[in-house]
Amino acid sequence: MQDTQKTKLFEETAIPKAVAQLAVPTILSSLVMVIYNLADTYFVGMLNNSTQNAAVTLAGPVLLAFNAANNLFGVGSSSMMSRSLGKKDYNTLKKSSAFGFYCALICGVIFALLCTVFKNPLLVMLGADAKTAAATGAYMRWTVTFGAVPAILNVVMAYLFRAEGASLHASIGTMSGCLLNIVLDPIFILPWGLDMGAEGAGLATFISNCVACFYFFVLMYKRRGKTLVCIHPSQFGFQKAIVFGVCGVGIPAAIQNLLNVTGMTILNNFTSAFGSEAVAAMGITQKVNMVPMYIAMGLSQGIMPLISYNYASGNHKRMKHTVLFSAALSVGFMIPVATLYYLFSGPLTSLFIGNEAIIAYGASFLRGFCLSLPFMCIDFLAVGVFQSVGMGKESLIFCIMRKIVLEIPALYILNKVFPLYGLAYAQFIAEFVLAGAAIFVLTRLFKKIEKNGVAVS
Repeated sequence: MQDTQKTKLFEETAIPKAVAQLAVPTILSSLVMVIYNLADTYFVGMLNNSTQNAAVTLAGPVLLAFNAANNLFGVGSSSMMSRSLGKKDYNTLKKSSAFGFYCALICGVIFALLCTVFKNPLLVMLGADAKTAAATGAYMRWTVTFGAVPAILNVVMAYLFRAEGASLHASIGTMSGCLLNIVLDPIFILPWGLDMGAEGAGLATFISNCVACFYFFVLMYKRRGKTLVCIHPSQFGFQKAIVFGVCGVGIPAAIQNLLNVTGMTILNNFTSAFGSEAVAAMGITQKVNMVPMYIAMGLSQGIMPLISYNYASGNHKRMKHTVLFSAALSVGFMIPVATLYYLFSGPLTSLFIGNEAIIAYGASFLRGFCLSLPFMCIDFLAVGVFQSVGMGKESLIFCIMRKIVLEIPALYILNKVFPLYGLAYAQFIAEFVLAGAAIFVLTRLFKKIEKNGVAVS
């Protein structure tokens, strides 16, 4: 069953080429995901209706909560799979992929049921008021009630294929859904089409996620006998080593996303006190900032199989060089991007809506958000390393530090001192502190590997 091409990629290919081969497709799929998020904002923004824009923003934390399941079963299973591949333990690899798939499926069903049953209190918690609740609920009908299962499954399946080095196939699956979403958005949202507003954006997302899932099922059928990804029911079970191996990495990653949801909900609630225009501006700004953020995330996720494999196989020198090369690449990209975002915050916001008040809010918000980008890419890379090598404790500590210790308290303090406008700088404070902590922990990790040949958590 051993795939010699995969082995060559992980063991012999020059690091810049291996990083490019694994990370570029992941970055491209991440960018397409951002573009489709921006497409929702852009086409809904063409309605020039702050209530419709606010609906997409207010539903954001619920959609972000999907990432808790994605990370628990996607990141957790893929880390376990790549480490098993490095040890040539193909039986564990297949069982890990089946465990991740079926647990994600079950989680998606439960998520959809809970959000539907408790829809009204959930809307209140998200910050929706009498003006925005109907539009937010209509958007969530398609993205959550009907869409939770395909949204979670297509991301988890991409992680499973990426774990065995099939980064291109994983990215094609993700991108196919995103590109379809971009095509469907104007048809469903705008007056010349179905004129559904924010609800149309939700319907387009649902259909696109279903298509992406279909692609992965077809891919699995076509590559049967060649792929190590397995979702046969006979391989699904709760073997102790697999459950602990997946959850040890996945649970901290899931908690990180749940805390992200909490932080976004608090941010939106603070912002909603200043009206729907401020909420719409915050949503636009966050999505514009997602472009470089997802590039950094795509790089850190793309190289995870390479780090996991070489860590498990004992080639720690290659693992370290991969991390250092990726860090230099990421920071070198983010500094000029942050500079451009700061200087052209107004024109960037105006691309998505013509409302002068929203543009003024958005320009101010973007100048705050973009300052965190060079530090954020270091933090993403560090957490990616922790997840790759099974350092769940460090990953958990970092996610608690990011939100509970740093960002959420900063939101309260900054909003008190600089009402509304201070909110955009909370992320910068958190990422700046975490970047220093990331460098310290990674340096300590590499020293322990050099001394002992293994990581000491």
